[in-house]
Amino acid sequence: MLEAWNFSHSTFVFRGFPALQEHRRLLALPFTASYLSVLLGNSLLLYVICSVESLHSPMYLLICMLCVIDILVVTAIIPNMLLGLLFDWDEISLAGCLTQMFFTHFLSSLESTLLLVMALDRYVAICHPLRYTEIVDSSLFMKLLLFTLLRSGSIMGTLVGLADSLRFCSSNLIQHCYCDHMALVSLACDSTEKNTAAGLAVIICFVGVDIPLIFFSYMKILSAVLRATAPDEDRWKAFHTCGTHLIIMMCFYLVGSVTFLSHNLNIPIPTDVNTFMGLMYILFPATVNPIIYGVRTKEIRNGFFRIFKLRVQTAMTVKVAPAGKRQM
Repeated sequence: MLEAWNFSHSTFVFRGFPALQEHRRLLALPFTASYLSVLLGNSLLLYVICSVESLHSPMYLLICMLCVIDILVVTAIIPNMLLGLLFDWDEISLAGCLTQMFFTHFLSSLESTLLLVMALDRYVAICHPLRYTEIVDSSLFMKLLLFTLLRSGSIMGTLVGLADSLRFCSSNLIQHCYCDHMALVSLACDSTEKNTAAGLAVIICFVGVDIPLIFFSYMKILSAVLRATAPDEDRWKAFHTCGTHLIIMMCFYLVGSVTFLSHNLNIPIPTDVNTFMGLMYILFPATVNPIIYGVRTKEIRNGFFRIFKLRVQTAMTVKVAPAGKRQM
């Protein structure tokens, strides 16, 4: 009896999209395409920013960091999920599950903080342009980086530590495609009050703090734009860009909050829908960010065309040079 009481599963099996098990291999196609688009889009944006010297400024450094985080957080879940969809490799150890949980939530929380920093950066750039270089310097960046790592690392480390202390003695089927915190905690035999409280604390700390500050920053930006007496193309561009950023951010936080709270508050959401929302919370921002912050940014577009033109000229020079030698 004592041995049975102390029993706890050491391996788990993913059961995301249970209603679509017969078509699981077809599901791999759109997720593979999404993963490749994330890798291509973010890598290309990184390459352009790193290659063009005029883009080596704080705003574009933040975009680079966002690209790196998007690539890492998607890579933390999608390859493993694709192996499960294609080859039925659905098992994961408890240690592997907790590791995936930590990096998934840690990187997502980093993205939340980074979106806040980007909003504050735009606020200073548009509302206080003459003091921008004085306020936004390398010292501030280092302080923000340290704060971001400490906040996300400590909170997510506590979250995973609490999950690691639980016993899982009933089902070992995780109703998700990756190790979401509450999807694993819901399988525990012990009391999960601390885990539920920790999950709510994450929502309050990141959504409850970051969203109001982001919203405040963009409202100040939009107010400054609307107060302009003679709106020109640049002011309209700033208004349109900030509005788009705000909509994308709100979608990111809304989907993330629903997926977190669905387990904490026992909201009856079908497993397939909850799994899809959990994946979109990770995939959607990583897919659209290169478009929002790259394609729609004039300086980055010009940098890309400059690099492309240089590569074409170099290729043409290599091809023409041997022909010229033969004529001599």
